[in-house]
Amino acid sequence: MFTGLVQCMGEVLGLKARGATGATLAVRAPRLSTPQDPLILGESVATDGACLTVTAVTNDGFEAEILEETLRCTMLGDLRPGDRVDLERALRVGDRLGGHFVSGHIDEVGRLLDKRPEGADFRLRFACSPDFARGVVRKGSVAVAGVSLTVAARGGDWFEVAVIPTTLRETVLGDLPVGGRANLEADLIGAYVRRALGQDSLSLDQLIAAGFAD
Repeated sequence: MFTGLVQCMGEVLGLKARGATGATLAVRAPRLSTPQDPLILGESVATDGACLTVTAVTNDGFEAEILEETLRCTMLGDLRPGDRVDLERALRVGDRLGGHFVSGHIDEVGRLLDKRPEGADFRLRFACSPDFARGVVRKGSVAVAGVSLTVAARGGDWFEVAVIPTTLRETVLGDLPVGGRANLEADLIGAYVRRALGQDSLSLDQLIAAGFAD
């Protein structure tokens, strides 16, 4: 479990095919661990929002095995040496929850449609599937490339988020060009609510009736 508060960016050193399926990702991330709190084998690291298991610890980073299923459902297969990725270690019990509950299980890959200034801040619009959009609520939470963001507006197949300059500077959202792809994860609590109600989707009217203001 993660919070969507990116701890640092890492640099991709390589992405190599692993046998017939899957791949091995090597990341340089000297800021991700400390002598007092080192990375260990088997721990989880959200990499651009995707939960990966550390299979090797290097002098200044880590390696992780990526399942074929993960390559299909995320944009990790697009990574090339020199690319930057958002990194977050797993939430510890007792830590502050400054973002929202993020599982690291990517729902789909979205595409940046527009990035425009809004005063000192920026407004980003992402394309998504209609199914994903149905689970997005204005003022609710969404994770984009592992970053916890608040939804500012939504449509039938898109949503917008407002971000401060620090977010663009400290995460890969600042590197993302218009047309670029990013991993998306819908709000976990909302997903469980949809499942508990026995529905594949919730209407806006149903959410408002349940106390969620739009």
